[in-house]
Amino acid sequence: MMHAACGCLVIRSVIATQRKIQEPQPAFVLHSYLYRETSLIVEAFTRHQGRIGLLAKGARRPKSALRGTLLAFQPLLIQWGGRGELRGLRSAEWQGGVPQLKGIGLMCGFYLNELLLRFLHRDDPHEGLFDLYAEAVSALSSNKRIAATLRRFEKFLLGELGYALTLDREAGSNNPVDPAASYTYVIEKGPVQIKPGDTPVIELLGKTLIDLSCDNYQDPVTLSQSKLLMRHLVGHYLGSRTLHTRQLLIDLQQI
Repeated sequence: MMHAACGCLVIRSVIATQRKIQEPQPAFVLHSYLYRETSLIVEAFTRHQGRIGLLAKGARRPKSALRGTLLAFQPLLIQWGGRGELRGLRSAEWQGGVPQLKGIGLMCGFYLNELLLRFLHRDDPHEGLFDLYAEAVSALSSNKRIAATLRRFEKFLLGELGYALTLDREAGSNNPVDPAASYTYVIEKGPVQIKPGDTPVIELLGKTLIDLSCDNYQDPVTLSQSKLLMRHLVGHYLGSRTLHTRQLLIDLQQI
């Protein structure tokens, strides 16, 4: 009886261990830093699990299969095991297809990564956001339509977090936004027409709000005003937290 009981315990242990090993899934590295002499701690954004923390043991050893693989902005297929705040990275395979980001595209990529690190909780899947992030990284690699790429991502991110924007209807009345009118944006309410004597924090054309609602960034005025609106909203929801890359890009007049 004792031998049978021990055998059952071993089988259960093996099954539990197997359950802890995840199937390989698409991922991007958001951030990594050195751990001890040869390892890395990696913050990854996975398609099905969301943001997770990983320990990449021995990743910096010369003969490690992980060496040179855990790069930001490169699509990976990763597998890990374990539970808790920090899981053990078992494998990472480069999937290719995205050129390395350079110049302002690289800085904007770091901005997106910092947004995800600040806003996303661990183990909170956002598959749509993952797909949009992959699209954004691809767009930034060409250094084209950078501002439009950032605005679209910021708006979608806020929606995923439960802060979806009302852009084409006036707050209170629910009337359609007038493209020719001037508005301010009241957080968690929506667009409010500016009246004579008002001193709004932010002023936007109704057309800008309508364009932003359907991700139309062809108009330079829309691009300029939507940048101010998204900066205002992201700053509000960040609270006391700071985005170092955003401040650098603001200094460079890029976002």
